[in-house]
Amino acid sequence: MTENTEGVKEVKGFMPRAVRYAQRVDDDFAAGISELYKAIWSERENGLQMKEKHLISFSIACSKNNAESATKILERLKKFGATREEIEDAMMIATWTSGVQYFTDFSIVILEEMDRLGF
Repeated sequence: MTENTEGVKEVKGFMPRAVRYAQRVDDDFAAGISELYKAIWSERENGLQMKEKHLISFSIACSKNNAESATKILERLKKFGATREEIEDAMMIATWTSGVQYFTDFSIVILEEMDRLGF
């Protein structure tokens, strides 16, 4: 990996699959994707904090009925000190934007993972 792609680990906390896959295609492509990750996930003055970014990502994953992604994001939310109430609010927002059926589909998986993680 190049220095440019390695910087993503510092910002995101791990090497995203998209960067690893892009590296196999082309170094410049991987560098471009790395810069996208860094632009999104770096903390900026007066910008969203990491916990807020992950709450938004969590809500979007839930609204798209992507329980696998949402449960992975829960681990990041735990790391950044999110409360159970904040996560429940994000779940309710996902329900508002996507509908009750999606809540029914993703909620049990998320609630069980929240309990496992100690929220």
